[in-house]
Amino acid sequence: MLASSVVLLAGCTTTTSGGAAAPTSATATPASATAATASTATGCAARVETGSLPDWADAGFSGDARVPHVFGAKGDIVAVVFAHPLRQHRKDGSNNKILWVARAATTSPDPSAPATLVITATLDGTDTRVTREVAGGPGPSIIDMPQPGCWRLDLRWSGHTDTMDLVYAP
Repeated sequence: MLASSVVLLAGCTTTTSGGAAAPTSATATPASATAATASTATGCAARVETGSLPDWADAGFSGDARVPHVFGAKGDIVAVVFAHPLRQHRKDGSNNKILWVARAATTSPDPSAPATLVITATLDGTDTRVTREVAGGPGPSIIDMPQPGCWRLDLRWSGHTDTMDLVYAP
């Protein structure tokens, strides 16, 4: 009997309810676009799953919801990807929409920490870094990246942190 596994890599962006997330900084290096695209196939740990969402992340979905999603490295947040694969340019007029769902904390969040979900994304293999914010914390969002490739996301919200990789296709 032969066992096999499939790992899917997907390009993606995030979306915010009511519009695009506000870029707070962006540095793009055009010469790095080719290197970033090459790293997408080899170094990116973006693992897009298509099974059922965990119970803590399936509020608002009916039945056995099976939507593309990516877990944070700690498992404290999941990105539900509605525009799969995510793309730098969407020619069909749709948005790169992601619903961010954070696991309920077992301890109280830091009351002095802002609720806003702050995403610091770095294009793999480059110094290209952008910061995006989702007002109100994890929830619906649209976040586009300036170049295709593997983006390593550092996520911060309400005193919590996690990381994940998301791939943006051209």
